Amino acid sequence: MKDHTEISALMAEMGKKARAASAELAFASTERKHAALVAAADAVWKRRAEIVEANAKDLEFGREKGLSAAMMDRLMLDEGRIRGIVDGLMAVASQTDPVGETLAEWEMASGLHIRRVRTPLGVVGVIYESRPNVTADAGALCLWAGNAVILRGGSESFHSSGAIHACLVEGLKAAKLPEATIQLVPTRDREAVREMLHMTDTIDVIVPRGGKGLVGLVQREARVPVFAHLEGICHVYVDKAADPEKARAVVLNAKTRRTGICGSAECLLVHRDIADTLGQQIVDDLKAAGVEVRARGLDGSVEAADDDFGTEFLDMIIAAKVVDNIDDAIAHIRQYGSSHTEAILTEDDAAAARFFQRLDSAILMRNASTQFADGGEFGMGAEIGIATGKMHARGPVGAAQLTSFKYLVEGDGTTRP
Repeated sequence: MKDHTEISALMAEMGKKARAASAELAFASTERKHAALVAAADAVWKRRAEIVEANAKDLEFGREKGLSAAMMDRLMLDEGRIRGIVDGLMAVASQTDPVGETLAEWEMASGLHIRRVRTPLGVVGVIYESRPNVTADAGALCLWAGNAVILRGGSESFHSSGAIHACLVEGLKAAKLPEATIQLVPTRDREAVREMLHMTDTIDVIVPRGGKGLVGLVQREARVPVFAHLEGICHVYVDKAADPEKARAVVLNAKTRRTGICGSAECLLVHRDIADTLGQQIVDDLKAAGVEVRARGLDGSVEAADDDFGTEFLDMIIAAKVVDNIDDAIAHIRQYGSSHTEAILTEDDAAAARFFQRLDSAILMRNASTQFADGGEFGMGAEIGIATGKMHARGPVGAAQLTSFKYLVEGDGTTRP
């Protein structure tokens, strides 16, 4: 445990190095950024045994802390998940470079030619909890968008994140980019988080990725701008015009594929006309799969309490409720949702259009599992997180969302009358 002065000095030095690196990255070529990510991907695969070994230490730490099965699942790395990290790095490297892209272009009667072009944000601070793959995702996306990044991983993933970070640095060295492009805070001390939130001179935006406690702390205390989502309270509404086969498959996947991710369904809403038939069938499917269904108006595992609605369980638990119609479902989601992801299961185009028009969550889906709420599944290669605010970045935060823009104005001796 370092004292406050040491932590403050450490973070100030990291901020200074990141700011210097960001100045060089702003004009780094696509080729060098691509080379860095390819070399990093190679290093991750070559060092996979080391990463699994480091992860074993983190899993032991997690068991000692009494983490839930879902949280342990988020923390665990095996060869398959390491292959996913490699694929994510390569997917980012294969994207179009967002930096310098012309977003709009026009001529003015004054003779000025104006372009709005993408430019890096500068320095991004990412604070995340147990998922060690975020180290690679965040590092890759920030680099691709021309930003330096300071990563502060969770105490649970300390060793895994360190092993992955070493591979990213290897990639930077191979491409002759500044090593300080991607820095990992080398301490579990929570004081480092508080320092990051106040580094207004060196960090341009903070992206928190974790549970309600972490994100709430960041939103309360940050002096730096924040891209955040507080919770992933995702709803699935089964309309009276739902296709039974599709609905049963989608709901089961939305809840059970991985319960510990923010795109996991946390509340099932069922139209009253199908409550006793398809609705009950879906509840029975969930119970058979080991899900505790806290229900109202359906024969669930237990009767739902009021506070089950609006809860992010991140576990094999789902709240379920019968609603009178689509407008009742929309009203429920407006009251209890977190503006993350909602799905409607229906073959009725008008019902789907009404759902899409009248809800304003970051992601709205039709006849698809909420587990697709992921930057990789949106073709972004990876994501830093899902932003549920309404300013700048919204939904999956990929490389393009980690840029700002500037105006380039050209004249020909043009003066203003």
